[in-house]
Amino acid sequence: MAKILFDCDPGLDDALALLLAHTDPALELLAVTTVGGNVSLPNTTRNALQLREYLGFTTVPISAGAAVPLEREAEDAAWVHGAEGLGDVTLPPPTLEVTGHWAPDFIVDLLRTHPGQVHLVATGPLTNIALALRAEPRIAQWAASFVIMGGSSTRGNTTPAAEYNIFADAEAAAIVFDAGWQVVMIGLDLTLQAIATPAIINRMRGLGALGTELVVPLASFWPGSTVEEIAGNGQAVHDVCAVAYLSRPDLFTSRPARVQVETIGRYTYGMTVVDFDSQHPNALVPLHLDVDGFWDYVLRSWSTLTKDSK
Repeated sequence: MAKILFDCDPGLDDALALLLAHTDPALELLAVTTVGGNVSLPNTTRNALQLREYLGFTTVPISAGAAVPLEREAEDAAWVHGAEGLGDVTLPPPTLEVTGHWAPDFIVDLLRTHPGQVHLVATGPLTNIALALRAEPRIAQWAASFVIMGGSSTRGNTTPAAEYNIFADAEAAAIVFDAGWQVVMIGLDLTLQAIATPAIINRMRGLGALGTELVVPLASFWPGSTVEEIAGNGQAVHDVCAVAYLSRPDLFTSRPARVQVETIGRYTYGMTVVDFDSQHPNALVPLHLDVDGFWDYVLRSWSTLTKDSK
């Protein structure tokens, strides 16, 4: 069973990724850390706390981390995720609190205590990870593996050059890619293959209350649009792919590459410059997804959690 430390900024697809990390029997969710990104840190942290109780992983600690990027002003993605981050989903207020430990310190302490045993997954801006590396560079050796959702080997979604998670704190991303470990970069090239099509939305509805109350609203939200309108085109479940890779790497076809993060370009800030011909790779870049296998695996895992209708 793979043990996960999950750094995230919930977020629609982060919430679905948390659901997978909790329900896949091959994974053990050890801890969750939050970062400002898709929405503000108070919102991402509250969302994580609400999801913990709604989904039932109440013994898993949650620590809040960096509210803003290392060197630049924060730019959230509330225009995608809704003002509070979970679209139209409203969950009960949490009754349990965060640990009280700052997330970068919590990351260092957990990896130090369990060297080689904990897989680090990050699906938001990489600020917490960069701060943890600054405090203790050896976490790059202590992590069993490191998977991110971020970047692209082609074009971006926030600018023509940059994907949001990298653009949100490119300086942090540059530190992370230069840390001496292999980064599994689950970028837009891969995640845009994981689309919640109308057929997939119908299968999600088959999850009962979990599907109708949480999964379908998260997977089909777009401000100002109905579920039916969005389902006609389909939304990508980007962050779910990062968790899926850890459990089912056989669903992904990947290539080694050297990835450098652009931090000074006027038009290319946040770009992940991917060199597949480098003799000194620092990353593994999945490029092709077994789409049918992916959805069969994800929906089967989600179906193990049952919820009573409200």
